Amino acid sequence: MKSKRPYELPVPLVCDAGKVKNGVSMKIVDDYIEKHRAGLSRYTYLEQLYRGFFDIDREPAKEEWKPDNRLTVPFPKYITDTFTGYGYGIPIKEEHPDDSVNEKIHDFQTENDLSDHEAELIKRCCIYGHAWEYLYQDENAKTKMTVLTPKDLFVVYDDTLISRALFAVRYGYHSDSSTRPRQKYGEILTREEIAEFDGDVVTSRRQNPYGLIPVVEWRLNDERSGLYEQVSRLIEQYNHTISEKANDVDSFAEAYLAIIGAEVGEDDIYHIRDDRIINLYGTDNAKDVLVQFLTKPTADSTQENLLNRLEKEIYETSMVANISDETFGNATSGTALAYKLQVMSNLAKMFDRKIEKSIRKRYKIFCTLKTNVPDPEVYKDIKITMTRNIPKNLQEEAQTASQLEGIVSKETQLKVLSIVDDPQKEIERMQEEEAGSQAQAVTDALYGGTHGEG
Repeated sequence: MKSKRPYELPVPLVCDAGKVKNGVSMKIVDDYIEKHRAGLSRYTYLEQLYRGFFDIDREPAKEEWKPDNRLTVPFPKYITDTFTGYGYGIPIKEEHPDDSVNEKIHDFQTENDLSDHEAELIKRCCIYGHAWEYLYQDENAKTKMTVLTPKDLFVVYDDTLISRALFAVRYGYHSDSSTRPRQKYGEILTREEIAEFDGDVVTSRRQNPYGLIPVVEWRLNDERSGLYEQVSRLIEQYNHTISEKANDVDSFAEAYLAIIGAEVGEDDIYHIRDDRIINLYGTDNAKDVLVQFLTKPTADSTQENLLNRLEKEIYETSMVANISDETFGNATSGTALAYKLQVMSNLAKMFDRKIEKSIRKRYKIFCTLKTNVPDPEVYKDIKITMTRNIPKNLQEEAQTASQLEGIVSKETQLKVLSIVDDPQKEIERMQEEEAGSQAQAVTDALYGGTHGEG
């Protein structure tokens, strides 16, 4: 079976900066929309895989008398959901050391449901290889964000080593079927302005309040390759193999009964089928009568070996652990579990670097407005923390922390404990408790524990 997977990875759209020096014309926009549309089949294919639609669902139907199972295993969804849950199931922390700035950032996060917003961005990156975060000002002059797929928006860069973004285009098509061809509409976003268009006409222009193109690209990797894209052919072959195996089982269940050496009437055939009793006569020599099922050779062991090999390669190549595997239940310590998750941890750490870069660009745009924060440079001091979502062995952590007593600082010692969110604040609470205990001890010593009585 040949996979229909489009194998071309997305290529950044590049333009000579001189062509847009005097503004972005609709002719340029139309040219780049056509280039962008040429790669949409890849995004559609990857999206269909995540939703559970595969090549085997589109294959021609077999003859009516042949079994035609279309079994599919949703590896893409499992791989994506497992990786995002492990790497980013615990929301990303974004904090600023200045309390006043941190309060502004917290309000911005709350108004945009940040944890859900970022979870959706990460999922889109795993599906398509990259996704877009679009910032805008709402009717109350508050900065809001939304998630756009690479099917909805693209950015054109200059052809220099810096690869600076020149403009972005968000577009779609009117659903009115009376228009042939369908008419496009959307926005052209530059540093200076945001222009709305309908068809080939710019209908309105407004100033860009940020002074920066208000879109942020989130990337899984520099190649913009989806999480399960490299194993899509293995997944297609797995579905084809397991479907054929089901067809073989059905064929076996519908095996033909061969009766040789005796004549069977039509009524006798129904009697044999319904009562499951064979009573044949009509020959003096019973040994000349042969009754047996006709079965075709089975390739069960070959199919099972292929399925096991494909499943193993799918997880290993995608670098996502099969946490449903029984071997994960045998990990009796945190170290053993860490080894099993090492490859997926490496993948998450590489993605972390891309995410941090995107988050800083988001806050750079956010901080350009004095209505948000007074200093546009405060985004540089935002601390971004990612935490892996893995089972914790608190007893093992406590033993490790106890053994570090006197070897490392108290803050480092407390960092071992997953139940401690902020080691420094925990130290302050411990000092307060210790000071309170000492004060109580002095009181007890002076008054003999009877202070306040009588």
